[in-house]
Amino acid sequence: MEEKAQFGIGFVSGRPNVCAVINNTYKHLLNQTKKFDREVELTIFILYDLSYQKESREEDFYKILPEVHKDIKIVHITPKLIEEQKSGLVKEKIITMDEANLFFGYGYAKARNTLLYNAVINRIDYFLYWDDDEYPVACIKNNKNENIKWKAQNNILGHLENIENADITFGHRCGYNSPLPYMELKNPFHERRIKSFIEAVKNEFMTWKDVKEYLSKNDGIAYADEELMKKKTVSEIQIQGTHKRILGSPLCLNLKHLEKIPAFYNPEGARGEDAFFSLLLNENKVVSVPVYHFHDPFIKFNNVLEGKYPRKIDKTKSNDKSVEQRFYKVARGWIKYRPLYLYATNRGNYEKEIKKTIKNLKRGIPAMNKMFKDKDFNILLEDLEKYNSNVKQDYEDFQHVQVVWKKLKKTITENNKKLVIAQ
Repeated sequence: MEEKAQFGIGFVSGRPNVCAVINNTYKHLLNQTKKFDREVELTIFILYDLSYQKESREEDFYKILPEVHKDIKIVHITPKLIEEQKSGLVKEKIITMDEANLFFGYGYAKARNTLLYNAVINRIDYFLYWDDDEYPVACIKNNKNENIKWKAQNNILGHLENIENADITFGHRCGYNSPLPYMELKNPFHERRIKSFIEAVKNEFMTWKDVKEYLSKNDGIAYADEELMKKKTVSEIQIQGTHKRILGSPLCLNLKHLEKIPAFYNPEGARGEDAFFSLLLNENKVVSVPVYHFHDPFIKFNNVLEGKYPRKIDKTKSNDKSVEQRFYKVARGWIKYRPLYLYATNRGNYEKEIKKTIKNLKRGIPAMNKMFKDKDFNILLEDLEKYNSNVKQDYEDFQHVQVVWKKLKKTITENNKKLVIAQ
């Protein structure tokens, strides 16, 4: 008899919205597993971070409906469990405490690593990272009228059907492509200022060309490609420039190919865990699958989870306090990882690129301060200086976290040590 496929879903969350996502999608998730060619068992891992929102309480992350527990195993990665796992590994002399602190914990990369480790020791075959501000539905622009069409997405099935012969699969996003608010391109001077800012904080999925296109065409909204979904187009990702490029969610790892799966990393306090993960995938088979998540970074559309679909998605407003706060935090996270990203991908021109980044920041910050009156974006210059000065140490840590992960994988797969497993 063929073994059941063990499919895991990992949420890193600082918002109780994660429970709403699970409670409102679990029936859809289970229905998808029934369409697969063999039996599937689902496990959902929730790693919650109480420092993300001051008002969040531990009990907020346990509000999972009783009926969910009947068919889906829910594993909470608690602060206590993380410390127990770290101490246990140090006690067994598998890694040092410094190495444990580099790999496990909170923040974008450490939390993903902690989930990854727990998925492996819980014998998960395929592990999907799913952000708590994404919903398994696609918004489609209707060319016949201004109303939007919505279509539920088989976000688990799409990965299950394509990951067996791949190392990594990832899907697409629609909705608000990033936590970038709508910006009016009022005149050439103003546009140049915004361009300078975007050029300073840009990443592999957000260049000025991309930003200008979706600001100009769709008020900052990304719509799903209906043809891609109809044709069920699957494509293998090739190297672009220096590496293959993926997003952090929806991202699925084939843990049967554990030796090919790297660890995540970002400088402390920065973002970019998916960017640095991407740098290590050139020898991997990475496949894009035709399923979408609707991205709601400002938590404005969680009614979509209940099947209440708006006819129109309004552009974000820069004077909205929640939008302002989210974008400010994200912009700082972007600039903090830029030095290491430049160092890792373009070391020969590093000093030149950093000077260009500083120049662009100085040009663009006045436009941001004018647009977001309650935030002082000058702090990004301080952030850049700090992370620039520490770039060599961050690069060493980026390399060393892979060494730590190899030690852990060896322990799991060869030494059969007794490990602390989440209950």
